[in-house]
Amino acid sequence: MNEFLILVFQLVVLIFSIIVHEVSHGVVALRLGDPTAKNLGRLTLNPFKHLDLFGSIILPVSLMIIHSPVLLGWAKPVPYNPRNLKNPKLGSGLIGAAGPLSNILVAIVFGIIARVMLAVSGFAMAQVFLVLVNYIVFINVLLAIFNLLPIPPLDGSGILFSLLPPKSYRFQQTLIKYGFVILIAFLFFGFQIMTPIVYGLFRLIIGPAALL
Repeated sequence: MNEFLILVFQLVVLIFSIIVHEVSHGVVALRLGDPTAKNLGRLTLNPFKHLDLFGSIILPVSLMIIHSPVLLGWAKPVPYNPRNLKNPKLGSGLIGAAGPLSNILVAIVFGIIARVMLAVSGFAMAQVFLVLVNYIVFINVLLAIFNLLPIPPLDGSGILFSLLPPKSYRFQQTLIKYGFVILIAFLFFGFQIMTPIVYGLFRLIIGPAALL
């Protein structure tokens, strides 16, 4: 398959996977009593409601151009108001977890499709399709694992803060203050720690249809 078309496909998958991720935050927030995202028209898969010029376009395209082994990006975060939640502490953790879980669910669905296609058609007939599905599964697994890191502003920090006792407030504020610096440092020096986890979960989900 043409390399350029694969890059375009990866970008499209990344954008829509991020959108599913963000919309999931808003859906769970609505279920827990906060209509902020709904009132702002953010509970939609329309990409124009979510795209961030740098995070959704410039960064992913730049990573593709330099042939980065990692394809990352983000959309405008779906807002929520913790004051509208019945249990703000627990609710914030559940809302944070919704995004990564939605990506894992997408990965599982396409992993099942790939397994069925491989079993029914065989590798030769389904090769092109399997290549595309591999990218869908891998990108969604990568997004899920990356966002579960307990580093602000990633979702994992919201989950972590929902589990910590109130007396950890100062620690939380310090982590929030330096979160972006910690995240950049992790991307440069610690990302390889995450790689075997991503590939392990990817292969677990897609099984014998794995091509990456």
